[in-house]
Amino acid sequence: MSNSVILLLARILLAIIFIMSGLQKFGGIEGTAGYISSVGLPAATLLAWLAAIFETVVGIALLVGFQTRIAAIALALFCVFTGFMFHYVPADQIQMILFMKNITIAGGLLALFASGPGSLSVDARTGAVATA
Repeated sequence: MSNSVILLLARILLAIIFIMSGLQKFGGIEGTAGYISSVGLPAATLLAWLAAIFETVVGIALLVGFQTRIAAIALALFCVFTGFMFHYVPADQIQMILFMKNITIAGGLLALFASGPGSLSVDARTGAVATA
């Protein structure tokens, strides 16, 4: 299997969680806002909408390989931030598993940031990056 196919698969697998999570938030903004306010962040409803839009739009960008390195680093930072903000609860095993999931996904996104999107991407089609 070529590096470009592997990078495409990596983008698909990494993007799915963000796209699905973002779309799910649109259907339950009040619940997301409640969760955000439960950790003491202000403007929870605004942040919920921003998170839904961010995860969906940047997830789609990652999926198709548009501005891939920017999308990957933005999502990696999002994962680390949300991991520490919402899931770092050492006394709660489930929350710590979610925390580690976020950190692990951030690692995959950093690898994608370093490698670039590959030739099966919008970036490659537009000449925005060298292809693998």
